[in-house]
Amino acid sequence: MKTLVINCGSSSLKYQLIDMETETSLVQGLVERIGIDGSILTQKVEGREKYIIKEDMKDHKAAIKHVLNALVDEKNGVIKSMDEISAVGHRVVHGGEKYSHSVIIDDNVLESIRDCISLAPLHNPPNIIGIEACRELMPNTPMVAVFDTAFHQTMPKEAYISALPYELYEKYGIRKYGFHGTSHMYVSQKVAEVMEKDINDLKIITCHLGNGCSLAAIKGGKSIDTSMGFTPLAGVMMGTRAGSIDPSVISFLIEEKGYTINEVDEILNKKSGVLGISGVSSDFRDVLEESEKGNERAKLALDIFNYKVRAQISAYAGIMGGVDVIVFTAGIGENSSITRKECLKGLEFFGFNIDDNKNSVRGKIQEISTDDSKVKVFVIPTNEELMIARDTFKLVNNK
Repeated sequence: MKTLVINCGSSSLKYQLIDMETETSLVQGLVERIGIDGSILTQKVEGREKYIIKEDMKDHKAAIKHVLNALVDEKNGVIKSMDEISAVGHRVVHGGEKYSHSVIIDDNVLESIRDCISLAPLHNPPNIIGIEACRELMPNTPMVAVFDTAFHQTMPKEAYISALPYELYEKYGIRKYGFHGTSHMYVSQKVAEVMEKDINDLKIITCHLGNGCSLAAIKGGKSIDTSMGFTPLAGVMMGTRAGSIDPSVISFLIEEKGYTINEVDEILNKKSGVLGISGVSSDFRDVLEESEKGNERAKLALDIFNYKVRAQISAYAGIMGGVDVIVFTAGIGENSSITRKECLKGLEFFGFNIDDNKNSVRGKIQEISTDDSKVKVFVIPTNEELMIARDTFKLVNNK
C-alpha cells in the first residue's frame, strides 16, 4: 500500500509518497509560490537528479494536479498509475476539542475543520483547500485528516484551562490546545523504541525546536502539557514569535502608543522572537554566526532563547515528578549542538552529562548524554509525514 501525504500551507505544498510495507519514502516534493508568479515544483527521488517544474499554478488544485502528474511521469515519477495510491493523509493544524485522533474525512469532518478556522486562520484554510482538491481529483481514494492538536487532547484540565472566566471556555473554546502534536508523538514513540523501553514506563520531555518551537511533557505515552497554547504564539521564544508575554503589553501598545491590533499581531507573530531581539535574522544559523563575531544583541537573543527552553524543561520535570529522557528534534534541535548544550546548561543535577563528541551529531538518531547518565538525552529527527502515513494506513485498513 502506498500512501500520499499532503501538507498544504498558504502558498506552498509539501508531499511524500510512502510505501507502507517497508515505511520507505519513495519520493519527496515541494511546491512553492502557489497563486504567485514564479510557481515551482521540486521533486526528489533518491539516486536521481531533482525533477523541477516551473509553471504558474493559480491555486492548490492546480498544484496538486502537477504533483499527481509528477508522481506518474514516465521518466521522473515513481508509480505507473494513480491506482497505486491507496490513501491520502492530510496534515490539518487544528481539530479543536472534537478530535483526539486522526479520522477518515467525510463531509461532516470537513465541516468541523471549517468550524476551527477561527482558531487557526492562517493554517486551516489551506489545509481545507488541499483536501477539497484531492477529493475532486481522486474521488475514489480514501482521505484521512491527521491533526496537530490531537495528541495534546490527553492534557488534564488543570493544564489546558486558562485562568479566565470559565464561560469564555464554554462559549468560545478559549483554552490551551497545543501544536506540533504529530512531531511530539513520533519522537516520543521513537525514543522509547531506541531505548528498548515501554513508553508507558517513561517520563519524556520532547523539545521541537525549529522556526516554531514547542516542548511537551509526555508521561506514559500521553501528552500531559505542552508549551504552545490557544494559538502557536504562546510558549517559548521562537524565530519570529514572541512566545508568552504579559498580555497587558498589547493593550499598552494599542491604547497608549496608538498601534492598531493588526500591527500588534504582526509584531508578536512576525517581528519578535530571535529576529526581534537580535535585529539580524529569524534563522538561528545567522544569529549564531553573528554572536560568534561579537554581536551583543545576537548573543542576547540566543541567551534568552536558551533560558526559556531551560525553564520549560525544568517545569515539565517538576510536573511529571522527574524525567527519564529529554529529546531534541526539528531543525535547530536536530542540527545545533551549541543550542542543545546551552539549553541544558545548569540542569545536570537532573542526572545527566552531555558527551561533546556524541553531541556533534547533526540530523541523526543519537544519544548525546554520557553512558553513566541516569537521565538520557537524545537527538531524534522528526518524521511527521511517516506518522501521518501510519495513521492513514491504520484507519483505512481498520488496523
